[in-house]
Order: sequence, then C-alpha cells, then structure tokens
Amino acid sequence: MHIPNRRSLLAAAAAFGATAAASAQGGEPMIGNNGATIIGPRNAQREGQNPNILRPPSTDHGSMPNLRFSFADAHMKIREGGWSREVTQRELAISTTMAGVNMRLTPGGVREMHWHKQAEWSFMLAGRARITAVDNDGHNFISDVGAGDLWYFPSGIPHSIQGLPDEGCEFLLAFPDGEFSEDSTFAITDLFAHNDPGVLAKTLGVERETLDHIPKEERFIFQAEPPPALPSDEIQDPLGAVPLDMVFRLTQQPPTQSAGGNVRIADMRNFPISSDVAAALVEVNPGHMRELHWHPNADEWQYYISGQARMTVFAAEARARTFDYRAGDVGYVPMSMSHFIENTGNEPLRFLELFKAPRFVDVSLTQWMALTPPELVAAHLNIDRAVIEKLRKDKQPVV
Repeated sequence: MHIPNRRSLLAAAAAFGATAAASAQGGEPMIGNNGATIIGPRNAQREGQNPNILRPPSTDHGSMPNLRFSFADAHMKIREGGWSREVTQRELAISTTMAGVNMRLTPGGVREMHWHKQAEWSFMLAGRARITAVDNDGHNFISDVGAGDLWYFPSGIPHSIQGLPDEGCEFLLAFPDGEFSEDSTFAITDLFAHNDPGVLAKTLGVERETLDHIPKEERFIFQAEPPPALPSDEIQDPLGAVPLDMVFRLTQQPPTQSAGGNVRIADMRNFPISSDVAAALVEVNPGHMRELHWHPNADEWQYYISGQARMTVFAAEARARTFDYRAGDVGYVPMSMSHFIENTGNEPLRFLELFKAPRFVDVSLTQWMALTPPELVAAHLNIDRAVIEKLRKDKQPVV
C-alpha cells in the first residue's frame, strides 16, 4: 500500500486548492444541469484562458481540428542579439498554407543575410529596423521600417534585417507554406562554411588568405554595431533600385471605417510586390465583432496583436467549434468556412488576417442576404420580410 509523504500531501493540497479556486470562479465544465465539476488534476489558469473550450456554446457540434496555437507555447531560439520562435504546421497541423515566425532583435542585432524558397511577408510590431535586399536583376533595396509597416521579399531574394536604436525591434514574419521552418533558410555564413575556400576566393575575386577567419557555422542572429544613418548606409547601384517597393506603410493608409472598428487591407492592388500574401489589419472595439463572413479564395491565418477574442467556425455537415484567443495567439480558418471574431475584452482587439493569395476576398453573410430576393430569404429562415428588407446592402466588416 502507498503511504503518502509530505511532498505528495502538499501537491494534493495544492491541486485541491486550484480545483476549489476554479470552482469558486465558475470555471467548471457545467452548463445548466449538464456536466460536472473537475475533481482530478487540472490547469485552471489555462482553462480560464479558454472558457469556450471548457464550456462550449450549445451551437458547437461535431468534431473539428484544433484552430488555435499560441506563440507562448512555441520553442524559443535565444541568441546574442535577439530571439526567435515559430508556429508551423508542426505546431498547428491544420495550417497547411502559412507558417509564422515571431522575432526580436536588439539595437544592432542582425538576422543574418539569407534567403528562402518561400516569399517573406512581415508586420512590424514594435521598434525600428533596417532591411536590405538585392533582386535577381541586381537592383538593391534598403529602407528603415517602424511599427505598423510591412515588408515583402519575393521567394529566393536575399535580404537582411537589423534592429535600430533605441530599443531594437520585434516583428511577425509570415511565409506562404505551412511546412516552412527557419531552420531551412539559406544563410550566407552557412554557405561560406560549406564551400571550398578556394572556390569562394575565385568567385569573389579575392586572395584565398582573406577568407581565413570566416565563421565555421551559421550565425542566424548575432550582435553587431548599430548601422549609421540611412543616407550613409545606402549603396549606389549602377542598375538602380528595385522596380517595386518592398515596404508598405500599412497603418498610414486610410482604413475602411465602421461604428465597431476598422479594417486596413494590403494586397497586390496597393502593395504590388506582395503577389503571394494578402492581408488585413482589423481593429474591433469592445462590444463589437468582425462580422460573419468567409473567404472563397484561400485559408485564413490569423495573428492576434492585442485584446481578447472568441471565434466560432462553421465547417458544414453540422460541425462548428468555438475558440478563445489572446495577444500572441495564432488562429486558422480553412477556406470557405464561415466565422466571426468577437471582442470579448474591454479594450480594442487588433489582429491580422493573412492569406496565401494575391487579393483579399471575403463574402459577407448580411450582404448576401440583403442582395437576394427577400421572399426567398424569408422562406428559408422564417424571418419577417420587413426585417430582411432593412438589412444593409453595403459590406460592414466590423459590426
């Protein structure tokens, strides 16, 4: 027979205390007369962050894949000069079309010169950075970016990122491939470490001895001195600059405004180089929501910047499920599945909608109903025709 020791008794008491506290706060899987309290082990804090998983709405039904993963649960790669963490299909299995990386660079911290098979789309979350690139025709690009700015590097185009004073920077990177991983990037230091020095010297037109101290492995993120002012750092290119701007000042664009919030869209119509990724920055005021809608051209990958939200996704075949989101979380909605995103907090909700597509496209439930003969809609839903005739015919992304 097992005789409990002091440690096991303390652990049991702590678990009981957590259960009692959760019960006192109403954090139990009980709705009316259904369900029961949890009397076994539990993570009450995590349950409190996901109330619609613990107590699903009665409209939830059937089996659905997980549509949420938090960067807080992602592995952190820590280096001198910054850190990085990623959410790919490995972490969020449903995310087949998009992967994301959250990165922080100190002032002077460098994400080393590299390139990818996939295009790179980025949103600056905080601070300032300097980015550089050279395209396949030998045109160069250098620019400083700040919070709210986007950049886009087409697939295969080499580039770099460096944090600027006073605080460096933090940003979100998105790649239109769910299987993408930072570990599979092509880094300049890795290239040098795994090519014959004689070959490198011939390629560069330099003496072999000048390459005696090259790094022996990939540096990934490293600390360097902050760069000089932008005009002093620019390299005059005899072929000129890149033909399409690689930076877009998203938050400086006028939004589509409504009573409940606003939306700013960036796709090939106003950011022509971004051929593989379309995006929307959505702001939802407390008590409002991103309306019921769906996207007929691509899956939706979401990144939550601030606030709290709940999202219900309807997947046909009587399947629906509700998830809760907080800052730093990733959400995902497969193509054509209807959904809404409601602000469940008392501060503005800000999040990004990203698509592996050249254009942002959505279909509004309300607009569809308003632009269909009212007697037909009434026959389907048993709603009074007068109510249907009052529905708005223009699209209101936030209501």
